[in-house]
Amino acid sequence: MKTVHVIDPWPQAEGRVVELIPVDGVLPVNQETCLKMWSMWCAGEEKRVGTRTVVVGHRPVSETDAYVAQKFCDNRIVSSKYTLWNFLPKNLFEQFRRIANFYFLIIFLVQVIVDTPTSPVTSGLPLFFVITVTAIKQGYEDWLRHRADNEVNKSNVFIVENAKQVQKESEKIKVGDIVEVKADETFPCDLIFLASSSSDGTCYVTTASLDGESNFKTHYAVRDTTVLCTDEAIDTLTATIECEQPQPDLYKFVGRIIIYRSNQEPVARSLGPENLLLKGATLKNTKKIYGVAVYTGMETKMALNYQGKSQKRSAVEKSINAFLIVYLCILLSKATVCTTLKYVWQSNPFNDEPWYNEKTKKERETFKVLRMFTDFLSFMVLFNFIIPVSMYVTVEMQKFLGSFFISWDKEMYDEEIKEGALVNTSDLNEELGQVEYVFTDKTGTLTENSMEFIECCIDGHKYKDCISEVDGFTQTDGPLKYGKAEKSREELFLRALCLCHTVQIKEADQVDGLIGHPERKYTYISSSPDEIALVKGAEKYGFTFLGLENDFMKIRNQKNETEMYQLLHVLNFDPVRRRMSVIVRTTTGKLLLFCKGADSSIFPRVQQEEIQQTKVHVDRNAMDGYRTLCVAFKELTQKEYDKIDRQLNEAKMALQDREEKMAKVFEDTEADMHLIGATAVEDRLQEQSAETIEALHTAGMKVWVLTGDKMETAKSTCYACRLFQTSTELLELTVKVVGENERKEDRLHELLMEYHKKLIQDVPKNRGGLKRSWTLSQEYGLIIDGSTLSLILNPSQDSSSSNYKNIFLQICLKCTAVLCCRMAPLQKAQIVRMVKNTKGSPITLSVGDGANDVSMILEAHVGIGIKGKEGRQASRNSDYAVPKFKHLRKLLLAHGHLYYVRIAHLVQYFFYKNLCFILPQFLYQFFCGFSQQPLYDAAYLTMYNICFTSLPILAYSLLEQHINIDTLTSDPQLYMKVSDNAMLQWRPFLYWTFLGAFEGLVFFFGVYFLFQNSSLEDNGKVFGNWTFGTIVFTVLVFTVTLKLALDTRFWTWMNHFVIWGSLAFYVFFSFFWGGVIWPFLKQQRMYFVFAHMLTSLSTWLAIILLIFISLFPEILLIVLKNIKEKSHQTGPFDLPRLVSYKRIENGYVKTEDAVTNLAERHPLRIL
Repeated sequence: MKTVHVIDPWPQAEGRVVELIPVDGVLPVNQETCLKMWSMWCAGEEKRVGTRTVVVGHRPVSETDAYVAQKFCDNRIVSSKYTLWNFLPKNLFEQFRRIANFYFLIIFLVQVIVDTPTSPVTSGLPLFFVITVTAIKQGYEDWLRHRADNEVNKSNVFIVENAKQVQKESEKIKVGDIVEVKADETFPCDLIFLASSSSDGTCYVTTASLDGESNFKTHYAVRDTTVLCTDEAIDTLTATIECEQPQPDLYKFVGRIIIYRSNQEPVARSLGPENLLLKGATLKNTKKIYGVAVYTGMETKMALNYQGKSQKRSAVEKSINAFLIVYLCILLSKATVCTTLKYVWQSNPFNDEPWYNEKTKKERETFKVLRMFTDFLSFMVLFNFIIPVSMYVTVEMQKFLGSFFISWDKEMYDEEIKEGALVNTSDLNEELGQVEYVFTDKTGTLTENSMEFIECCIDGHKYKDCISEVDGFTQTDGPLKYGKAEKSREELFLRALCLCHTVQIKEADQVDGLIGHPERKYTYISSSPDEIALVKGAEKYGFTFLGLENDFMKIRNQKNETEMYQLLHVLNFDPVRRRMSVIVRTTTGKLLLFCKGADSSIFPRVQQEEIQQTKVHVDRNAMDGYRTLCVAFKELTQKEYDKIDRQLNEAKMALQDREEKMAKVFEDTEADMHLIGATAVEDRLQEQSAETIEALHTAGMKVWVLTGDKMETAKSTCYACRLFQTSTELLELTVKVVGENERKEDRLHELLMEYHKKLIQDVPKNRGGLKRSWTLSQEYGLIIDGSTLSLILNPSQDSSSSNYKNIFLQICLKCTAVLCCRMAPLQKAQIVRMVKNTKGSPITLSVGDGANDVSMILEAHVGIGIKGKEGRQASRNSDYAVPKFKHLRKLLLAHGHLYYVRIAHLVQYFFYKNLCFILPQFLYQFFCGFSQQPLYDAAYLTMYNICFTSLPILAYSLLEQHINIDTLTSDPQLYMKVSDNAMLQWRPFLYWTFLGAFEGLVFFFGVYFLFQNSSLEDNGKVFGNWTFGTIVFTVLVFTVTLKLALDTRFWTWMNHFVIWGSLAFYVFFSFFWGGVIWPFLKQQRMYFVFAHMLTSLSTWLAIILLIFISLFPEILLIVLKNIKEKSHQTGPFDLPRLVSYKRIENGYVKTEDAVTNLAERHPLRIL
């Protein structure tokens, strides 16, 4: 019997031998057996699930075993929603899920099945129009997606097969294929980086199409495969990769590669995100790379990130549904009244069965209940046009087309990044005009995230300004501690700054004829501006980082000597630890750990007696608004390092819970360190951020700053950007005030009750009752930190009070500004959710620029991403993205205000014009024995909403500017006039409803009185019921169109074209429709009716008079308003009608300026 011994490659197995016994003479030495046996020895891997095994190059581990390829998805990308075969059923199903479309489908089927007064065409054609327009729009968008998919799927790639390059289409790549990618090409799938043209096995990548980051990222090849940099060499590789199943996080990857060599033991290496090249990323500054495909097609991280965010609904959509229910009730009431009165009227036998219209035998035998139900359905069909089905498609078009105005706004274009605003979600345009709470990040949002090294302290000694060749630092500005630190400590500190980072060197391009600065032939690249600032700060003081080469970090010291340090491990930064470390070996063999991070993260891990002298400087720098970092170090013995190295390698090999295991090792390693000093870096405020916050305050919005920074730094920034005024009384709920002992919950309870009494119980009630009048005499600001927030949101079981959250929320809502510091990303989202779910459901907006802001951006009603320097994760996940914080002012105060007014007017106008349309039809039933006789011709019923009245309101909802954009931007208080969904409240809705009812009565009874003498011509010829209906319809079309013309404040050639063009089209259509005998119609009832109607002078006079009477109240109010305004006018412009339906005299007024006077001069009315 033959036994094979395989040495376990993982360190934690400690060289144990696995004995494989042959079964029936066959050795079970295949890839699966080896992996299973090795996995048994991997710590914590006994229950490993959710992994995949990839055979590199499809070469089996054992030549004696048959290779069975595993089944993975192909590399086709499918972002489209439909195919040619499923488009029709799938699209129709989705459209008929909308209640209005389904309602009209039912009405159409009733018309087809039941003998109704109107043709099925009258409801079928408008429904067909809406369904068709929506289907064409969605089909076109999907066709664009198909085209984009084909461009990617059919692109050419090179696969290494049998030591040769084979050209294939991208969609034919399989998991396990070795792919070659050349410079400036995009990776066709997710690849494990095996080798590159660079000798050190690195490559540079940009991920702009994934997360928007345009800076170069460095990726590293697997250590043992870096030499395989030709087609022939890479084809000799025999290896398997075991990694996690596909998941969408772009920044996480867990795996390991087992490399097999003839006559040698297999070697296992861990794989992380630094070894994974993502589909969609682009290769830069590297001639070529080889990689093996691990995730393809729809399993790539890019494809998994296609999945959309949860659908956000606007307040306008909720109002539409509420109004729809009201109009549905009106429809049911009308149908019920007419059905009831019909049978009351028919209770007289003569009315029920006159001599000239006797019932058939079938009609006499029909059950009365069935007849009543059929009549009810017939009346429903007759009046169904009161429900505006075309409103939905108009609203969709308005939102989609209106969003382009944000993208086209030149004032929101940033020259520095050469980008403008971006709209990711057009469904929320009107919400921009309803915001009550703004939650903003600080770093990169309010500030530039452009760091500059200001000063540092070493062992309590302050250092600032420039370097002296003899003495090292020049000490200035009155240090808190006199004298200087030892020279060795200064150098240790500067070496720490030069070594403890992840900065990369990018060589500057060489240009013939130009001689650059000899001391700077490179640029620094890093994902964090802080790190570059610190490295540049060290360079300013004589220690220059020269780059990383073959795991050795090179620095040049003050004596112009080059020092080499072997980089052994990097303990990467993460938001939870708030620190990072490196372990290096000096040329003398000394092992050092350098660590830098936030003071709250470093101080608990250093000698306590070293803290105080540095803490003084850190606190003072934070008060000055600087970002501070503390620097510490620890010298390791060889035994300590061996233990750390083994633990780190074990953690890196884990496929499950790798992050948790790594964090545990980091925690144990970064302990008992020695504090060297601290740094201060300045992050300047963004241009106009203070003015923007002030404008948002004046507009009635509350601004909350949610940041991970120190309280002192954030507080200083809040004063600088005018979030806090000098008169603002600050209330603190921080660890500093609450304490950290066992009585902290009792102390927190006392503070909450004290603040609650001061802000709520002792303040008199606001008689104005206006939602946004926050305080009366004194402004309050609240400061809270993350640990105190955790106490409030998650009190212990035995705490004396469980209603901390409610009390805290009441306090917050009474403060004009809130600062939350030391916030974790999840806590930011908790704060937003807490405010969003308060009584009244205020509209919230979150704005941020980094990955740590994504959670709050997704949580808020409206998410704004800043296209900043911390990547583009925020802008990718946002509803809208803008280059700078200052652009928020115009986005909300101008665009948001206008979008809301436009769409609110559109919604009210649609309900109004449909009520005007159908009320005369209802009144007509009282004069025709409730016989369900239609008042209007079927063509008019069909085309009223589709052609005659649709374009003017669409143009209005896209172009209207009732107030000039510059005025809206410069006078923020105008924003409050449309706050709280003012134009879609029940009061304005009832006004529009009564206006529609009044005009409907005028239309019908005006023409009715005209027809008291049915002979409208001198020759005594009598006009009939179709002429009656046509006159009513003509007055209706002209009145509702001219009503919109009266409401228009901003006239363009397009408004003129669609308004007067629609009226002209109606007249032309009426002549054309009545001027031809149509062979497909059974009755030619409209033949020559319209032309003959206009031959009567009485008809002309009636039409003009009724239009004037209908619009007279509107015209009268406009005239009276203008007279009143001219007698009081001192301002440069007029406020619009129909902006809000609440008075503003008691509104929140921040300063006694022209805006305040403006509000007093122009009280708003219902018009």
